[in-house]
Amino acid sequence: MSFILKLHRHFQRTVILLATFCMVSIVISAYYLYNGYKQENELSEISSEVECGDPQLLPYKLMEMKTMKPIDPLRTDLVVLVFVESQYSTLGQDIITILESSRFQFHIEIAPGKGDLPVLIDKNKGKYALIVYENILKYVNMDSWNRGLLDKYCVEYGVGVIGFHKGNENSLQSSQLKGFPFHVHSNLGIKDCCINPHSPLLHVTKSSKLEKGPLLGSDWAVFQVNHTTYQPVIFAKVKTAENLSPPAAVSALYATVIHDLGLHDGIQRVLFGNNLNFWLHRLIFIDAVSFLSGKRLRLSLDRYVLVDIDDIFVGKEGTRMNTNDVQALLDTQNLLRAQITNFTFNLGFSGKFYHTGTEEEDEGDDLLLRSADEFWWFPHMWSHMQPHLFHNESSLVEQMILNKKFALEHGIPTDLGYAVAPHHSGVYPVHVQLYDAWKKVWNIRVTSTEEYPHLKPARYRRGFIHKNIMISIFMTHLSNYGNDRLGLYTFVNLANFVHTWTNLKLQTLPPVQLAHKYFELFPEQKDPLWQNPCDDKRHKDIWSKEKTCDRLPKFLVVGPQKTGTTALYLFLIMHPSIISNSPSPKTFEEVQFFNRNNYHRGIDWYMDFFPTPSNVTTDFLFEKSANYFHSEEAPKRAASLIPKAKIITILIDPSDRAYSWYQHQRSHEDPAALKFSFYQVITAGPRAPSELKALQKRCLAPGWYATHIERWLTYFPPYQLLIIDGQQLRTDPSTVMDEVQKFLGVSPHYNYSEALTFDSHKGFWCQLLEEGKTKCLGKSKGRKYPPMDSECRAFLSSYYRDHNVELSKILHKLGQPLPSWLRQELQKVVE
Repeated sequence: MSFILKLHRHFQRTVILLATFCMVSIVISAYYLYNGYKQENELSEISSEVECGDPQLLPYKLMEMKTMKPIDPLRTDLVVLVFVESQYSTLGQDIITILESSRFQFHIEIAPGKGDLPVLIDKNKGKYALIVYENILKYVNMDSWNRGLLDKYCVEYGVGVIGFHKGNENSLQSSQLKGFPFHVHSNLGIKDCCINPHSPLLHVTKSSKLEKGPLLGSDWAVFQVNHTTYQPVIFAKVKTAENLSPPAAVSALYATVIHDLGLHDGIQRVLFGNNLNFWLHRLIFIDAVSFLSGKRLRLSLDRYVLVDIDDIFVGKEGTRMNTNDVQALLDTQNLLRAQITNFTFNLGFSGKFYHTGTEEEDEGDDLLLRSADEFWWFPHMWSHMQPHLFHNESSLVEQMILNKKFALEHGIPTDLGYAVAPHHSGVYPVHVQLYDAWKKVWNIRVTSTEEYPHLKPARYRRGFIHKNIMISIFMTHLSNYGNDRLGLYTFVNLANFVHTWTNLKLQTLPPVQLAHKYFELFPEQKDPLWQNPCDDKRHKDIWSKEKTCDRLPKFLVVGPQKTGTTALYLFLIMHPSIISNSPSPKTFEEVQFFNRNNYHRGIDWYMDFFPTPSNVTTDFLFEKSANYFHSEEAPKRAASLIPKAKIITILIDPSDRAYSWYQHQRSHEDPAALKFSFYQVITAGPRAPSELKALQKRCLAPGWYATHIERWLTYFPPYQLLIIDGQQLRTDPSTVMDEVQKFLGVSPHYNYSEALTFDSHKGFWCQLLEEGKTKCLGKSKGRKYPPMDSECRAFLSSYYRDHNVELSKILHKLGQPLPSWLRQELQKVVE
């Protein structure tokens, strides 16, 4: 009995404990449910009451993202993957424009309907640091397989997503974005916009007030958010709210840009309503790229400003500056110094036009000169003539001396090292006489142009250095800076805008210091990339009329060395319509322009090697430089200057080519070749003497045929490339030359079978002259040397195995037959 009572009491205690536990659980759950509901709704309730003019009172605070995986900067390449709707879509082009202007690398893909993805990972490294969707619906509506792959990539590699949602006539006015706990309202007009000062995105953008009023357009999309894991970045009110679902107060704030903090799935996203037409969206887009890339794709806040005022004395009567205009210039300069430390206008002068206006305008000239110490100064030409119209250096020097004499007489400084050519004539395309005259008279170290590489689009403009003169400061002209004061108005308001809406730090430096700063920031731009001046009308207009683009080659023989390029050169110049360059004193028949420092001599130097063709259509200029083949710079440089040129290369067994080069060096008494055996050269390790490693590279590297051909194909289309079998050229040159003529499109057809004869003594084909005489290659060609030993051949066959396999793939892709030597080497791979 006592046992039953004990059991009964124990059961009662258990029931009471269970009941108590349930009650406590219910109370706790109710508390958290209430607070969670209150927290999620608090934002929308408060935002209905807060005015956009009180940004510091907005309820969105920066949350600690404890669950976010930190970004490892070494795990992805610094490339942005951009999914666009089409090649010509406006928003897609705007996205690319901003990335290009910021000099960020990117890759474009047309967003497919099913959401198929490009390869995202290469050798355990992510290929992209950020993903941008022009249409976020393509991301939202991806099939589950691809979405899962993309989300997994983003989480594992810390990659964020930027997307744009823009309504159209077919869009629902109110809908919930699939997979996201908020509503999107489309096709709306908005007003009263402001920035959330608590957003972690802000870097370039400064949180400021916008004047109340409507924004342009009625196709806005806004986000209605009451979830704490999504933080609005830009707020706005809708013009009419009665049709929204769910309904909202007229004064409610919506988000035109929203930041998904990534707390629910580990992926941060920034979503934009509408496009990038709104300037504030552009600023936020730049900041979103910076933030989501872990600040690796970030723009510096330092900005350098130099304002040149050209032609300070030039102008017709009635349009020039009087004393009031000069005083306004001084006042504006002082006003700008409040926002840009030591800001100083830079005045360009042509002394010939001093005191050529009305009496009041001449007084303005005098006030400018009395205030000379208040400004920086730079010379134009004395008579404001374009330098490219002067065909000799002495005429330019005379003009410059007159202007310098004027400067010295009127207290204008002459040692600032900066000059500007009228209309940028002679700067680019380069007029060498201008550069030499500038150095001689003014000791110019810096100039500017808006023409390199082209005027438009401006975002592509770059700097370069030529003849030790830095071309690094870009000019953009506005109408008359003088008496209508449009420029002054523009500069003041631009500075005010930058100060109000951005965190940019405007600074100024004198031109020479500014140029050094530029190339400190962009050292890769020091080397120029010459282009054909006749391909751009503006360039042609400021290029000497005595020069012609017809003196540029139509094709190149690029090598590599020791494959038969000299024999091909001899055969080519036998053709009546094919003309080679004149010989170089140092490199004989080879100019070696695109691969060496000769490139920095400029295109005038290069074209001087070629005659002016008697018939531009039928005459074919060419040059042969066998070092071009394996040069890293030559393909890009050649494609820039002569993009339509045909490219010819000759390939032999790379093992034979390496051995031939070694023997060539021995015959020229190269110390390393004389000291070391061929086997020692090709098998040298990383600790070998420097001269041995240098010889090894010259022997082996040109034989990486696939690598070098791929580089040329990066810049030239396949139909402009001809690959000649060097062994066939040696045994059957007439057939090869028929193929070359067809490739070039040269006429008339030249019968090489009747013009060539085999010289059994020399061991190769020679040109057949009158009366049975022959013209053969020089004594250095066809040189006899011992055959390569089997040990060296076996080593090289193994060394080049992978290179040869890749070459076979390229030839197959190009539809070209495999040379016999390559077939033999591939057979070894199979065996």
